[in-house]
Amino acid sequence: MTDFIRTPDENFADLAGFPYEPRYHAWQDLRIHYVDEGPRDAPVALLLHGMPTWSYLYRDMIPPLLEAGFRCVAPDHAGFGRSDKPRDIHWYTIARHTEILSSVIRALDLQDVTLFCQDWGGPTGLAQAAMMPERFERLVIMNTWLHHPEYEYSEGIKNWIKMWIDDGVFVRECPDVGLIPLLSRGAIGPDVMMPAVVSGTPPELSGREADDYYAYSAPYRGLGDDALNSFRRFPLSIPYHDPDNGNGAAQTLHYRTLLASGLPTNFIWGCADGVFVEAWGRQWAEQMNASFDPIPEASHFLQESHGEQIVETFLKRRG
Repeated sequence: MTDFIRTPDENFADLAGFPYEPRYHAWQDLRIHYVDEGPRDAPVALLLHGMPTWSYLYRDMIPPLLEAGFRCVAPDHAGFGRSDKPRDIHWYTIARHTEILSSVIRALDLQDVTLFCQDWGGPTGLAQAAMMPERFERLVIMNTWLHHPEYEYSEGIKNWIKMWIDDGVFVRECPDVGLIPLLSRGAIGPDVMMPAVVSGTPPELSGREADDYYAYSAPYRGLGDDALNSFRRFPLSIPYHDPDNGNGAAQTLHYRTLLASGLPTNFIWGCADGVFVEAWGRQWAEQMNASFDPIPEASHFLQESHGEQIVETFLKRRG
């Protein structure tokens, strides 16, 4: 039996702008959460998050996608959001996250899928399109990557890894990672986030910032240090640091498979991102003969700051 933590439902009470009924998929002895809204026979928008977010990241994109006639499916990776959280940090591998996502897609028999992926939603989600292309209609790729030998990891990625090893700022008990999306979209500055992370004392916030911090800290709030092991493992799984735990060989295969697939693809890119930089996004889009729509002022979590614009851009490209 897997030793895991299950976040109490009370942690998610009264989420702002996220009224969706939780649904659960059984994988082995774990419960994997997903949002599933819209007609069951509609084309599917599969919305995949990364680190340290969960399906709440797509709260501004789900309503316009539903209005456009899509069925929106947004899973939470194991260890994130409402999904169960194994305590053992070594439980978390990219291959396992990918396998779980495959089982969700098969269990729901998702067809005519448009994949929206960002951050770790890229390697886990694009793997599905490479392995099960018959289920996918289109890709929307946002600020992510697939490992391959020629990929040049940015200084932003290297610095991010350093924050999670040795004496890095997040190497501490119960690091308050729920503040990271707020920092990325410019809602708070480092002067607010860093003292809170170091001291373990939540900052004083109000309005939307308070609502979003409440939501992003909900998965681990009050549950102890082991509830954050999934967050720790993603940075340490970047193939620059650990090619094996990061499923680097498989990522390379998926990358090359998709380059040759001809699957219609749109890149929508936050160009103020220091992790997955604009030049890489443009290079990848050119390799895939895909459109590239830049959002100059958007950073890494562009769904946070420009969710509705992403949907508008996608719908125009889709026609």
